[in-house]
Amino acid sequence: MNIYIANLDNGIDSERLTELFSSYGEVQSAEIVMDVFTGMSRGFGYVEMDEEPGQKAISELNQTVLHTLTITVEEAPARKVQQGSYKVGGGGVNPYRFKKN
Repeated sequence: MNIYIANLDNGIDSERLTELFSSYGEVQSAEIVMDVFTGMSRGFGYVEMDEEPGQKAISELNQTVLHTLTITVEEAPARKVQQGSYKVGGGGVNPYRFKKN
């Protein structure tokens, strides 16, 4: 099961997240989402673990205080496959459409 954790302090890293959730069961992966430009935490992350320990972790950790911030812990929604907005395949592009007159 994939667990979403929100309102995380900037000082928390993936290792700390693994430590926090490992007391409920085996953590398969833990990831803090980082800002691409600054390299700093965006304040949320994901933990993947088995269903039963995951549900227990959600019920016990939701709305608890971690590093002075109240965190939200819930089951992550299913990931959506992002599709581009550009037309791909199915015919060529008309090159005359892009010429300046």
